[in-house]
Amino acid sequence: MHDEAVTHLDDQILQLTEGHGFLYETFGVRPRFSWHVDPFGASATTPTLFALAGFDAHLTSRVDYDLKDAMQEAQGLQFVWRGSPSLAAQREIFTHVMDQFSYCTPSHVPFSNRSGFYWNGVAVFPEPPPDGVYPNMSEPVTPANIDLYAQALVANVKQRATWFRTPHVLWPWGCDKQFFNASVQFANMDPLLDHINSHAAQLGVMVEYATLGDYFRALHEFNATWGVRDHHDFLPYASEQLQAWTGFYTSRSALKGLARQTSALLYAGESMFTRYMWPAPRGTLDPAWALQQLQQLRWAVSEVQHHDAITGTESPKVNDMYVQHLAVGSLGVHKLMASIAEDRAQHAALRSSSGLSCLGFPFGESPTSVGGSGQQGKPVLCVGTRPAGHLASVYNPLAWTVTTIVSLTVSFPGVSVTDELGHAVPAQVQNSTKVPSAYDLLILVTIPGLSYRHYSIRPTTGTQAAAAEASTVRFGRRLRHASREHRRLVPVANDCYTVLLDPDTNLLHSVQERQSNRTVHMAQEFLEYHANGDTKQGPISDNYLFSPSKVAVPAWEAVELEIVAGKLVTEIRQHFYRDAMAQAYTYAIHSRLAHVYQGGGAELLCYRVEQEYRVGPLELNREAILRTSSDLDSRQVLYSDNNGYQMQRRPYREYVNNTIARNYYPMVQSAFIEDSRSRLVLLSERAHGISSQGGGQVEVMLHRRLWNNLAWDLNYNLTLNDTSIVHPVLWLLLGPRAITAALRPQSALALQHRPVVLLRELAREGSPAWGPAPKPPTTWQQAAVTLPPNLHLQILSIPGWNYSSSHQEHMQGLRTGHRGRAQADLRRVLLRLHHLYEAGEDPVLSQPATVSLEAVLRGLGSVEAVEERSLTGTWDVHAMERWSWRTDPGPRTGRPTSPSRPPGGSTITVYPKEIRTFFIHFRQH
Repeated sequence: MHDEAVTHLDDQILQLTEGHGFLYETFGVRPRFSWHVDPFGASATTPTLFALAGFDAHLTSRVDYDLKDAMQEAQGLQFVWRGSPSLAAQREIFTHVMDQFSYCTPSHVPFSNRSGFYWNGVAVFPEPPPDGVYPNMSEPVTPANIDLYAQALVANVKQRATWFRTPHVLWPWGCDKQFFNASVQFANMDPLLDHINSHAAQLGVMVEYATLGDYFRALHEFNATWGVRDHHDFLPYASEQLQAWTGFYTSRSALKGLARQTSALLYAGESMFTRYMWPAPRGTLDPAWALQQLQQLRWAVSEVQHHDAITGTESPKVNDMYVQHLAVGSLGVHKLMASIAEDRAQHAALRSSSGLSCLGFPFGESPTSVGGSGQQGKPVLCVGTRPAGHLASVYNPLAWTVTTIVSLTVSFPGVSVTDELGHAVPAQVQNSTKVPSAYDLLILVTIPGLSYRHYSIRPTTGTQAAAAEASTVRFGRRLRHASREHRRLVPVANDCYTVLLDPDTNLLHSVQERQSNRTVHMAQEFLEYHANGDTKQGPISDNYLFSPSKVAVPAWEAVELEIVAGKLVTEIRQHFYRDAMAQAYTYAIHSRLAHVYQGGGAELLCYRVEQEYRVGPLELNREAILRTSSDLDSRQVLYSDNNGYQMQRRPYREYVNNTIARNYYPMVQSAFIEDSRSRLVLLSERAHGISSQGGGQVEVMLHRRLWNNLAWDLNYNLTLNDTSIVHPVLWLLLGPRAITAALRPQSALALQHRPVVLLRELAREGSPAWGPAPKPPTTWQQAAVTLPPNLHLQILSIPGWNYSSSHQEHMQGLRTGHRGRAQADLRRVLLRLHHLYEAGEDPVLSQPATVSLEAVLRGLGSVEAVEERSLTGTWDVHAMERWSWRTDPGPRTGRPTSPSRPPGGSTITVYPKEIRTFFIHFRQH
């Protein structure tokens, strides 16, 4: 069960795809029903994905306690859920919400002081008790108590029956870590069920063992008319008045960041390997080894999507296991990508030495990041040496041409950057914020979709053209309560924004958005919620829960400001000190504006303020937030995303208790506030908790460090004493609704999938170490893969499954013991396309997108056949027949069901919010 609140859509699909592929390839099984009882709240993305995967019905459990009470009273725990407003009835799924007893058997029976119905007791790890007696074992069923057991079970069934509309009641038997000794359980269950059924006339209940499919089949055959739930989710989740499960939106921020970084690395590696293999491999790379590296990271990224993994609700030891699996998987994919990049560089005729250069990651949180256009995880060239230079192979994993800035760290300030033809490339050098005595090298790149550019980076001497050096202006330390001198505001401008800073406070003052010529007053600061750690004093915060004792308070007393101005980029660096006299800062904001024109494909780069934060180490029982306050008349309405797929409207609500925490929501990739004129968008590269606690305000929880004396937390080491320093990144977009609505989905993907930078030393070959780069006579480059701006290449990979596309043929092979080919199938290519926009969101980009796959994929060869598949690939969509459920008549939303598409065509149309999956077969030469 992947988490539903803080996981990204792409990673949910990966996890489902890997699991379904394994089950189908190994057993010929294709799941039809979902059991999602434990994620802490339910996302509206889930019904859409599960419908696309071929599921007939869905079961969930954890929804807000007061909402569940209301649903029980109204017999509304079962409904047809239409999760997407654009897809509506096309991707609906029947949904069953577990009642107040959740997914466990009732633990209390009136005739015993032991638990009821748990005859195998509580599991003991790692070794079982020598005498076989486990803690809290229920009284065995005997002739003396079997009537009492039967009466207790039947009473509970009848209580539950009042909350549902059909005579069929789902009664889950077990709970967490149960049935570890199944023979003991069934030895008591069998006679109890027999007893009830032999007295069915008196008891009024018949009981039978059933699978989830048996239960849903009975409901479907009952043919009732069901209510419809629209695209709203079940977030946040509170289990009772003072227990809001909104802390896990931020818990273990470093793991959340690493999970997304490695997912992005895998995404790039998949398409890079596919491009290497088609139309024909050019090099000595072993495809079987390559696929093994990808498979290892696929499973590590899938594993960390678990609802007690990326959520941060695991113990430190388990967290370390996830990190290790991700690191090992990433290392393998790094090696694969370096091998492919070396091969590509040789075809580009650039001289370089063999092997990957010294590639370090001295900052950020992840040992696995390979860099990109953000300010974190930059590759670092070998410091302390003066080599002939380095070759940077930069790969764009998105299927659009991208103009952005990639960042590296170099050991010398005088540096020239040239492209494959020896032409100078716009670049800037500035003092590094992370590595003492080193420099940040910023390079402006424009790279077509799924393509490479190769850059020579060399030390310069004499009059050679060098990257422009930035200049730095420092402002003195300002106290939080200092008197104002009303000095002139300091502007930092590019073609899209003017950011105004107040030198009296060293804080952000306002932002002018040039398209509408509107100036929005805006301030940013760090605050902390103080958490209670003593259960005797009141509610506590832990890995799961957020229970602030009062409103957040400022976490700083002084701030320093410096502006690093250059021709390519201007960077605003603010350092926040917990104490006015402190030497080290606890918090920082590094903001960046790129000096590029709006035209020429650089709109996305111009129209964002990139911010990287430094947070920590925190003091104990502190929950750190970044609060951005503006004069937007937002009416305290926030919009945040479900899993990077769709947005949810989040109006502020007052509660009797715990109002602050219950107004926190997950932000997986984006959020915004707006008024009638402007929208302020936040884009994120990891999940956070987010809230609007005041008009024009949005606060993002960035980090948590907690300890409490709750016995349950102590027993499982779930106190979240996280002493790490984290470096999350947000991009801010400000502008009219029409502009920001168009830019948001593409910008979010530009942040998630920044270009990958791979470095190698340039060979000297007897030439001067810093001579001009050689000009190659020819440059070999595959044709770019380019999609319309409203279509996202969700995956392009070689999954390696060896099952036949024909279900009949595959099943026959399993029955005869021949599971298809013994080796992985390297010929089948998995392609998935995702329409990024809602219907009506943009007059142009919300239109259906029609593309010729043959034309888009021409760089990989000639398309021989196209098979449309279910989301996870195991079904031919033309053979997949999902159950239909009768629903209340009402207004129909979304587009009408599209006409059946003839199989095998290479020209396809993708409608708003559709996700379509294909197997592509290329002609072999």
